[in-house]
Amino acid sequence: MVRALVFDVGETLIDETRIWSRWADRLGVTPFTMLGVLGGMAALDRSFEDAFRLLRPGFDVEAEQEAWKRDDPAGLRVNFDADDLYPDVRPGLAALRGLGYELIIAGNQPPQAYDALAAMDLPVDAIHTSDGWGVAKPAPEFFAKVVAVSGRAPEEILYVGDRLDNDVLPARAAGMRTALIRRGPWGYLHAERPQAAGADHIVDDLHTLVAVLTR
Repeated sequence: MVRALVFDVGETLIDETRIWSRWADRLGVTPFTMLGVLGGMAALDRSFEDAFRLLRPGFDVEAEQEAWKRDDPAGLRVNFDADDLYPDVRPGLAALRGLGYELIIAGNQPPQAYDALAAMDLPVDAIHTSDGWGVAKPAPEFFAKVVAVSGRAPEEILYVGDRLDNDVLPARAAGMRTALIRRGPWGYLHAERPQAAGADHIVDDLHTLVAVLTR
């Protein structure tokens, strides 16, 4: 029986449209171009860093972020806030908590993401980031951390994410149950792949997840 739900962040809880649109402005391309190239990288199993390098050969992501921070220290830049939450997240989490599940957020995120998530006052029991743990998905050590912080057996944990490679497959290898959420480019593309059959559930949003778990 599932007793704890663990959630990825980007394109699971957070809509990254505004982040990528700001990147488009920073790079001097249209949002359509930025998002289209990003989708192409997702389809080709290439990283988002490759999208930058395709648009700007030799592009240094970290150096550009530092320059951006100097140029716009008060702006959100590559960060997010409560306005970026998908609209189903807050009520969906509240409904899941009402069903008695332990709720944990744990995803690949930089240092500032913890404070941003904590400020949202979401109905969750704990928030963890890859930066805080010093290990990132899809490393097995990340999912070992998930098990450790939950204090539960792996089979009692349902990991929810938008990617097969970073979420479903490694969580399943760690003995957890999994849910693939169909949103963001990776979510829609990965839901069509044969490996998606390995997920316990494929859902479109947290309302659907609530309905599935209630049944």
